[in-house]
Amino acid sequence: MAASPRRSVPLFPRGSWAETRRIADILRRETIGGALLLAGALLGMIWANTPWSATYEAVRDYPVGPAVLHLDLSLGTWAADGLLAIFFFVAGLELKREFVAGDLRDPRRAAVPVAAALGGVLVPAGLYLLVAARAGGDAGQGWAIPTATDIAFALAVLAVIGRNLPTALRTFLLTLAVVDDLLAIIFIAVFYTAHLSVLPLLGALVPLVVFAVLVQRRIRSWWLLLPLAVATWVLVHASGVHATVAGVLLAFTVPVVRSDKAGGPIAGPGLAEHFEHRFRPLSAGVAVPIFAFLSAGVTIRGLDGLAASLTDRVALGIIVGLVVGKPIGITGATWLVARFTRADLDEDLSWTDVVGLAMLGGIGFTVSLLIGELAFELGTERDDHVNVAVLAGSLAAALLAAVVLRLRDRAYRRIREVEAVDRDHDGIPDVYAADAPTQQP
Repeated sequence: MAASPRRSVPLFPRGSWAETRRIADILRRETIGGALLLAGALLGMIWANTPWSATYEAVRDYPVGPAVLHLDLSLGTWAADGLLAIFFFVAGLELKREFVAGDLRDPRRAAVPVAAALGGVLVPAGLYLLVAARAGGDAGQGWAIPTATDIAFALAVLAVIGRNLPTALRTFLLTLAVVDDLLAIIFIAVFYTAHLSVLPLLGALVPLVVFAVLVQRRIRSWWLLLPLAVATWVLVHASGVHATVAGVLLAFTVPVVRSDKAGGPIAGPGLAEHFEHRFRPLSAGVAVPIFAFLSAGVTIRGLDGLAASLTDRVALGIIVGLVVGKPIGITGATWLVARFTRADLDEDLSWTDVVGLAMLGGIGFTVSLLIGELAFELGTERDDHVNVAVLAGSLAAALLAAVVLRLRDRAYRRIREVEAVDRDHDGIPDVYAADAPTQQP
């Protein structure tokens, strides 16, 4: 009896129409956020390298907050601990949405981006440790810096250069970046908590549980939820765990699926989607750009200062991790999934597309800057070197990805133009052209 043919599953399958529409909406918002993020970073870097650099440092280090609660923090710290909690709240909502109600609730679809994210963490961390090993001292603490992918920045670059690329690649990049964020949250909570106070951490459970009960009952009243969220953040901050973790914990309590009084699912958006719609503009348009502005302002001090930054083995390890490690890790993990499972690359795509997308994964930026501040004290010489390396590595990764994906985008555009002409000859209206399948260039 002849063996049945091997059934393959595409590595980057087309998502459902609802999921595709949701991804497109996120792309539009993150594109604007990415532009604002880049503008904030450039403004901070330019200001820090003008004759008025002392004013920039004074603004960044200006203390604000009640000292009695030990919250008299600098504006730079407020941006990293407070504003980025909003960013991680939105990331937590997106992560839960993907795995509860999104297309990735199917383990076969989730396996590829999860494996790619793991590869994109392990290889950059390993290369960093190899390069920075001889730096000595506390250099090893920065191993997690090149492991993150910046959602807003990467999606903004993809939106600008890849208008004709298949939607499956965009969905894959978004999911990869979200899983990256989850891993970054774990790293921050586990490896970058220097002193843990158990009582405040246990105390944070009280407002967190009350918040969870209210949102499970679909209560949206900000005057109830906001004080509970702030209380959770304050107590997590006091415990020694980085306060951004509070944003993720709060997000994980929000229900994704809308249900009736009996607990059965009903049509309509869940509360997680409602919160994401409300908070994503605040995250992408305010929180992340301000953090970038207050974190990227490194005084380079001319070519000698730039050379000193880039010759630091810690900085070199970050650049190698982002520019080399990320593409190798993401592409290699994806290939291994294709090689040892029943998943095959979709016939509409090529491995060059995967390599270009993996290069985009080397744009670390927001989370990399945050981990750099946690690994090395803010304002120190090494912290400045880390910031320069993150900026240089992210820029190099973006440029390399732009070259590869721009060529692929042109190839896909030519194919769509040919198919549009063929449809005109066949009498098919142009309205179907956008939804028509493409063939691999």
